[in-house]
Amino acid sequence: MNNKEIYKKTLTFSIRRLLWDIASLVVIILISTAGFFLAEKLADAGLIGLAIGLAIGIVAVAIASHFISYVFKAGQIAMMTEAVATGKLPDDVYAAGKKVVKERFVTVAAYYAVTSVIKGIFNEIGRVITAVGNAIGGDSGSTVGGAISGVIQTIVDYLCDCCLGWVFYRRDEKAGRATLQGAVLFFKHGKTLAKNLGRVFGIGILSFVVIGGVFFGVTYLIAMAFPNAFETLATEIANNLPADTNGKLDFLTHANTLMLATAGVVGVAMWCIVHSTFVRPFILVGVLRNFINSGKDEKITEADYAELDKKSKKFAKLHAEEE
Repeated sequence: MNNKEIYKKTLTFSIRRLLWDIASLVVIILISTAGFFLAEKLADAGLIGLAIGLAIGIVAVAIASHFISYVFKAGQIAMMTEAVATGKLPDDVYAAGKKVVKERFVTVAAYYAVTSVIKGIFNEIGRVITAVGNAIGGDSGSTVGGAISGVIQTIVDYLCDCCLGWVFYRRDEKAGRATLQGAVLFFKHGKTLAKNLGRVFGIGILSFVVIGGVFFGVTYLIAMAFPNAFETLATEIANNLPADTNGKLDFLTHANTLMLATAGVVGVAMWCIVHSTFVRPFILVGVLRNFINSGKDEKITEADYAELDKKSKKFAKLHAEEE
């Protein structure tokens, strides 16, 4: 199967994830809006009600997502890995993906424990690389460090998914041992994976402009249909804005600029949702294929583990636990 075929066959996970994310966003918006109007009516404190409603909505969605949405991402990676490794996929890809995830990670806690270690290892090493930019000193050093940090974080996200794919690929190994192998493979075959970076960032920037721009425009048009609500909210913000902001948040006290800010937030949020559920998996198939193919014939030695022990305390800790 080529990358396009794998992407199409595993698209069912993306669709389910998108529906879940949209439903979650709607729930947050509804709870926040209800909090605003209820507090405005009862105590003339709509802004406080909005904040409380937003907090309640985010917490409720976060708890639900912890137990539900992980299956969409992990199942998709599991099926992508199977397609890359065997060249075929079962007819009911979604059911097969759920089954593999539950077999590999018997509990939700086991899944998050492994993914936490994976992210910890790569983030730990990424911070060391970022420090090179900061070491330049001054404003330029901080800027370079920040830019490097952003690039490293994007790469880390893909590497974490590849490492998770390796955990599914090596079903004969314990999840912890397979995690160690995945981390080692990156540092032994980093050049092979680097050729995907242009695709990662190029498509990412394009999707941000197109997807984010569309949702920004639509949200702004919708906001313009409710000028009174934004006038009221802008007034609330003006009355409760701390004096030490030095005018940096004054744009939130005007209805029109508040609409623009709201549209911007929604545009970015919707880009994150659509990009992560549809565009990112398309990129990931190719990156994952390179990762799996680069390591399937690799013989990892204790010397390889020892080398990475020096670079990451989290890796060294997991290595010691798996001995």
